[in-house]
Amino acid sequence: MLCRVIQGLSASGEQASAISVSLEHSTEKHRALTTSWTLQGTQFGTLLATAVFIPLTVFLTEEQLFSWGWRIPFWISAVVVLVAYIIRRTLEEPPKFQEEAAHDDHATPLGHLLRFHKAAVIRIAAVALINTVLIVFQVWALSYGTSVVGLDRSTMLLVAVLANGVALAAIPLAAMVADRIGRKPVFIAGVIGCAVMTYPYLGAVTSGNWTLIFLMGAVLAGFFYSMANGIWPSFYSEMFPTRVRVTGLALGTQIGFALSGGFAPPLASFFAGSDGTNWVAVAIMVSCACLISGTAAMTATETKDRTLDDIDALHTSRTEALMLGDLTAAKR
Repeated sequence: MLCRVIQGLSASGEQASAISVSLEHSTEKHRALTTSWTLQGTQFGTLLATAVFIPLTVFLTEEQLFSWGWRIPFWISAVVVLVAYIIRRTLEEPPKFQEEAAHDDHATPLGHLLRFHKAAVIRIAAVALINTVLIVFQVWALSYGTSVVGLDRSTMLLVAVLANGVALAAIPLAAMVADRIGRKPVFIAGVIGCAVMTYPYLGAVTSGNWTLIFLMGAVLAGFFYSMANGIWPSFYSEMFPTRVRVTGLALGTQIGFALSGGFAPPLASFFAGSDGTNWVAVAIMVSCACLISGTAAMTATETKDRTLDDIDALHTSRTEALMLGDLTAAKR
């Protein structure tokens, strides 16, 4: 449990920092595309992790897999530590952050965030409930398909591999569209698509039709979820000014991810009933999460045509600006 908590703390800061650095290094017209590459790392990592488990499920018995076989991929992942270290040794802070840091006097970004940017944190936590779609797809549907319907575990894992493969192309494409027409329309279109396509996907799993399972899985998780997933790095991070971007992005997303990741599996099991067959109720639960996410996204301000300086000005209240100005003057 302690190791899992440490992993969660590390991942939350890692992702928010990577996105913010990418955003602030990007050219103004390609921020959605640039930040979407941080999700490519997550997507490819998920694809690789799933692919590594497939031969283990084929060559090991279930008892071997659950007793010691699952440790093999975790030991292999140790190479990531070396790669991450090399990257961090050569990474430079973005000019925009350096500019802010030169005259930034507030001691605690978290306190400043909670004083002036609580609404943005709450909005992101609500929008991030779109993650429920992925949790149900990767966790509950896999368990439902193998344990209740009786489908082959290795083949079900291949559905996730295909979906992640589609996502590798869909994420940057969605981001490029978002740079042209805006973050909100692309994100909301993805949310609506997820709410609708959850039904045919879970229906296909129930029927045991492998052609439909692979097709609907690719459309749901590979295409529509990727529309929202590829956009959120720019969409969420542009809801904050530079001085609190990492803190706000980390706090908002992790609250939303904790709610969806922590409650979606047990809620799905509850709604599925004692025999675990009521997939329609699970699909309705996913649709409700999408409704909350999409509604919250609609309350955000579109930032496609704004520069980072414009975004800082947009999200800095008059009281906040006066306070920061007074602190800077006092320092001088």
